[in-house]
Amino acid sequence: LDVEARNALVGAKNSVDFINRVALLADAPLVEGDTLVFVDEIQEYPQIVTLMKALVEDGRFSYVFSGSMLGTEFKGISSFPVGYVEHIVMRPMDFEEFCWANGVDEAAIDYLKEFYISKKTVPDSIHKRMMELFKEYIVVGGMPRVVDDFVNNHNFEQVLKLQRNIIMDYKDDIVKYASINDKSKIRDCFNSIPKHLSQENKKFRYNLVNKGATSEKYKGALEWLSDAGIISFCYNLSKPEAPLEGFSKEDVFKVYMKDTGLLVSMLDDGTNLEIINGNLGIYKGAIYENIIADIFNKRGKKLYYFEYNSTLEVDFIIKYQGKITAVEVKAADNTKSKSLNSLIDNWHLEQGIKLSSKNIGSTRDKIINLPLYMSMFL
Repeated sequence: LDVEARNALVGAKNSVDFINRVALLADAPLVEGDTLVFVDEIQEYPQIVTLMKALVEDGRFSYVFSGSMLGTEFKGISSFPVGYVEHIVMRPMDFEEFCWANGVDEAAIDYLKEFYISKKTVPDSIHKRMMELFKEYIVVGGMPRVVDDFVNNHNFEQVLKLQRNIIMDYKDDIVKYASINDKSKIRDCFNSIPKHLSQENKKFRYNLVNKGATSEKYKGALEWLSDAGIISFCYNLSKPEAPLEGFSKEDVFKVYMKDTGLLVSMLDDGTNLEIINGNLGIYKGAIYENIIADIFNKRGKKLYYFEYNSTLEVDFIIKYQGKITAVEVKAADNTKSKSLNSLIDNWHLEQGIKLSSKNIGSTRDKIINLPLYMSMFL
C-alpha cells in the first residue's frame, strides 16, 4: 500500500474502524469467512498490534501480520494480545530446501535418507554431488533472494554482492530499531563474530568485542541480535548429561550466525571460492561448525557444546534417538577424534557422531561417521 493507505490503517480507532478502512482500500469485496487480510511490515506500526485481540474476537476475517525484527520490536508492548496470536518463525531456507531449489526433488532426498537409515555407503557419484551442493549451501546460505539468484545465474560474485547488501540492511536495522544507548554495542558485537570464530577456542569473549567490555554492559546487545534472528547461542555444559538445559552454563557460550552464507560474506574476498575449492585455511573449522549449528537450529534444536579443562572439547551435544549424543564436525577427512573418543570412553556417553566429508560408516563402536550433508536428517 502507498503511504496514504498505510496512514489510514494506522489511524483506525478500533477493530470495526480498521475493517471499514481495509474495505475502502481493497480492490475486491471482503467476504466474511473467506477473506484473508495480510499486513506486512507490522513492526513499523505497533499501534495496529493492539487491535489484534478485537479483530480476532470480531471473527469475520482472518489476518496475517508479518515483518522483520518482531522479536525486538514487540518485546515491550504491554497490550500484546497473548493467546490470540499464532507465532510462525520464518527462517532462511534449510539445506533440504536449498536442494529442492537446485533440482533435487523430495523423492531423491527420500532415496538418500534410506542410506542414512541403513548406514550403507552412498554411491560415489551421489556422495560427490551432495558434497558439492553442501559446499554451495555453505557459501550461498538460505536467504531466498540470494538462493534464487544463485539458481538462475550460478554467479558467486553476484551472490556475495547480495549478501553484503543484506549485512548492510542488518546494520541499518540496528540503527533504526535499537535504543540509542545500545546501537554501538550491538554493532560492535555483530562485527566481532568472525573474529570470535577464528579463535582456537571459539568461546565468546567480551574483551574481543571491545577493550574493557563486560557481560554486564554487552550481554543485552547480544540478546538483541538473538531476538532479531541474526545469531544463535551455543551453551557450554558442566556435564554432558540429561537434562541438557539443566547443565548449561548461561555465562559460557559460543555465538553462531543463523545464516552461514552471510557469515562467509563477512570474511575476506575470495573466501567463498576457497570453500568451494576446498582450500580454506584458518576459518575452515569455524565455518563448518557454523553450518552445522545453523542446520540444528533450523531443526528446532537448542545448541550445546562440552568443554572440559581446556583439554577436551566436543562441538555439539544433542538429544538424538532418545540418547545424549556427542557430535564432532570435521572439515578434513583424516582428522582424528580424540575428544569424541574420550567422551565416549570416560564420560560414558552412549553414542557419538562424526560429521565429515567422508562417506557413511562406523569409525569404532558407538561412533558413526556421517557425511556432512546428512546432518539434515539428525
